[in-house]
Amino acid sequence: MNRSSKTARLLFALLAYTSLAVGLIAIVVPGLPTTEFILLAAWAATRSSPRLSAWLENHRLFGPMLHNWRNGKVIPRRAKVSATASMLLCAGLMLAMLDPRWPVYLALVGMALGNLWIWSRPEQVPDTCYRWTAKRSPTDF
Repeated sequence: MNRSSKTARLLFALLAYTSLAVGLIAIVVPGLPTTEFILLAAWAATRSSPRLSAWLENHRLFGPMLHNWRNGKVIPRRAKVSATASMLLCAGLMLAMLDPRWPVYLALVGMALGNLWIWSRPEQVPDTCYRWTAKRSPTDF
C-alpha cells in the first residue's frame, strides 16, 4: 500500500469515527440529524475500516437504517414523524428564546426544506429491490 492510499484510508477512518460520534450525540440532541451522520459514517467506513463497516451493518439500530437507504432511499414513517416533531420542537424553542432575526428565519427555512425532502422519500423498500439486494455492495450509497 502506498503512502497516498494510507493517508486516504486514515482520512476516511477519521471521517467515519467523527461522523459516528456526532450521530450518537444527535440521538439525544433534538434538531441534530442522526441519520445523515450515520450514513456518512457508513460510507466512510466502507473505504477505511471493514470492522467498523461490519459493526454498523449489523447494529440493531443502524443496520436496518442502512439497509433501507441502500435499497430505495427509504425513510420509515416513524422516522419521518420523529424528525418532524424534533424540528417543530426546535423551531418553537428558537422562536420563543431567540430574537427573531435572519439567522433564525434561515434555520426555519432549512428545517422546512429538510422536512419536505424527508417526506418526499418512500416509506417502504420497493418489491423490485428484494431481487437484487444481495448483489449490491455496501459502498453503493
